[in-house]
Amino acid sequence: MLSSKPPDGILQQIWAHLLVHHALRELMVRTAAPRGLDPDRISFTETLRSARPSVTLTPGSFSP
Repeated sequence: MLSSKPPDGILQQIWAHLLVHHALRELMVRTAAPRGLDPDRISFTETLRSARPSVTLTPGSFSP
């Protein structure tokens, strides 16, 4: 659900969601490669859950 009302805010929120999705997918690829795994075999939800604390506890430590 989008919380923004003005069109510019909606567009900004959509871009933010897309950037987070892309960053998590990149993290999944980087995690899978050294292990010889297919990135599609790694859970998106689990990646989100594991990344969330590191991003929220140390702001600015992760740059997409």
